[in-house]
Amino acid sequence: MKPVTQILKAKPDQAVYRIAPTASVFEAIRLMADKGIGALLVMEGEQIVGIVTERDYARKVVLLGRSSKETPVAEIMDAPVLYVRPHFTNEECMALMTENRVRHLPVLDGETLVGLVSLGDLVKDIISEQRFIIQQLEHYIAGDRWG
Repeated sequence: MKPVTQILKAKPDQAVYRIAPTASVFEAIRLMADKGIGALLVMEGEQIVGIVTERDYARKVVLLGRSSKETPVAEIMDAPVLYVRPHFTNEECMALMTENRVRHLPVLDGETLVGLVSLGDLVKDIISEQRFIIQQLEHYIAGDRWG
């Protein structure tokens, strides 16, 4: 079982994007669109105070007829934020996400933010591990057959 830190290292873009709770929802959505991501950590200095997602925008702004330019992120963010430690495995992260119906988990080492893991990151890792196992089994079978 691979620790989440190894999964983070395999990500092509390891940047963790953040926004202040006082920023407008419009600014948050624009940043997510520019970076091609679905969530931002809401931070005051180095302290995580929430997380805001595209889902929050759809459900708490659009469906309620609110203005994204006038609504601060703090009014729609989810808080407190679930997080994991660097030693958590893919399976532990998946279980936590499934149980709590979230798609993103910050990775904290003590109070230090190490990264942000998404459901997509975890699924990609599982697929990669399964491909490796299949290749090993194919080599084993081919070796037995011809050996």
